[in-house]
Amino acid sequence: MEAVVRPRTLSPPVENYFSADEFLDMSNSPEYADNYVELVEGRVVVMSWPKLLHGYVATELGLALAMHVKAQGLGMVITSEMGFVLARRPSGRDTVRGIDISFLSKERTPDSLPDRWFEGAPDLAVEVISPSNTVSDINLKIRQLLDAGARAVWVVDPATCSVQVHSAQGIIMLHEEETLSGGDILPGFEIKVADIFPA
Repeated sequence: MEAVVRPRTLSPPVENYFSADEFLDMSNSPEYADNYVELVEGRVVVMSWPKLLHGYVATELGLALAMHVKAQGLGMVITSEMGFVLARRPSGRDTVRGIDISFLSKERTPDSLPDRWFEGAPDLAVEVISPSNTVSDINLKIRQLLDAGARAVWVVDPATCSVQVHSAQGIIMLHEEETLSGGDILPGFEIKVADIFPA
């Protein structure tokens, strides 16, 4: 059985939180060269690297989304845990989150692709659950994404072969025999939930 590794928080002094710009400098430093890190309300959190099952599921769904989006000219699909600046606060308690799969509509896709994080949330964020994820952090991440402007967040769970669809309208749970639809965000996109996971 794989050991459950909880995210490790590196806390600055109580009155000193890191900003997104400070975090960018930190994440590029040798100290973090072998770590996957996020900034959660001003605190640096070291996460576990995704494992094989996580990577397979993210690739299958990401490829299906990318092919549909490209064929329909809807925008851009991004994988590889790209960073999104979800909050900038005067206190410096900024939030920068990596997202497994994200969709940016054509209207929000930059003309050029700068080598930096995206300011704001994607139109659609997809998170694939890993054993190291806690329920509290996943719920926090969903809230942060929706508060930052994401129209929907799909939470994909390989352990139960299910997908939760979170939006301002509420939560929908989909199981293997059901179909995941892109709705108004990705018109025409459909995939059977079972097809996201290994046979």
